[in-house]
Amino acid sequence: MQLIETHIVPKQEKEIRIQEYAVGIFNTCATKSALKKTIKKGLLKVDDKAVSSAKIISGGETITLFVPKEKKGLKELKLTLEVIFEDDFLAIINKPAGILVSGNEFKTITNALVQNLEKSSQTDVTKPQPTHRLDYPTTGLLLIGKTSSSIIALNKLFENKEIQKEYTAITIGKMESSGSIDSQIDEKESLSNFEVLETVISERFKFLNLVKLIPKTGRRHQLRKHLSGIGSPILGDKEYGIEDLILNGKGLYLHASKLEFEHPFTKEKMNINSELPKKFNKIFLAK
Repeated sequence: MQLIETHIVPKQEKEIRIQEYAVGIFNTCATKSALKKTIKKGLLKVDDKAVSSAKIISGGETITLFVPKEKKGLKELKLTLEVIFEDDFLAIINKPAGILVSGNEFKTITNALVQNLEKSSQTDVTKPQPTHRLDYPTTGLLLIGKTSSSIIALNKLFENKEIQKEYTAITIGKMESSGSIDSQIDEKESLSNFEVLETVISERFKFLNLVKLIPKTGRRHQLRKHLSGIGSPILGDKEYGIEDLILNGKGLYLHASKLEFEHPFTKEKMNINSELPKKFNKIFLAK
């Protein structure tokens, strides 16, 4: 088996069965049915032990997700990715729009990593795995673990909120110059900070804003939902946009533009930036 994701359980107010708790916490096992199958196959472990779906979670446990080792001779995905940074432990790539990070489909970022990254020389080398999510239409920086210990360490940094992610978006409508959005998502506390960098007048949209976004929590579609909730959805968002103001054919104007963290092995201060896609520069000058 190959380790692909890990999660450290925060303290729980109430004990909860793992079948309910673990839904949605892993990139590659996002549904209840998928989680049930994974548990049944012994691919999900708690504190390094296989468990049943009735396992009780209370807090402090380490949940690890594995996949079976790949069979030789399987078709390889040919997809060239832009590698922003790489060493023996981790890599950072620039995710293109219109492709899943992981999942059951053949064309995913995960399936393309082996062909785009150098194999680690570490003893716990494993198939490279993304350690966080970016939505299908979102572009930008994606952090990859290349060894089992690196995947665990990076996931722990995310759990402890020791990795700062910054996004850049173009939004519709008049906005305050800066602020915080703390509306709940799926009945869970959620917080996003924003700063408007520039605003231009638009005949169709009235106002378009270049916005810096810093999510303080990591809920699914958090930035898209938060901005839609204050009446300033992200340009090109077909799911959370305003019906008469959907921009078709250009994709979502949301880019993961910065990652900042301490390298878990070299202790180097990592401050990685990604240039905005060209479509941003047709509306705003590069920032």
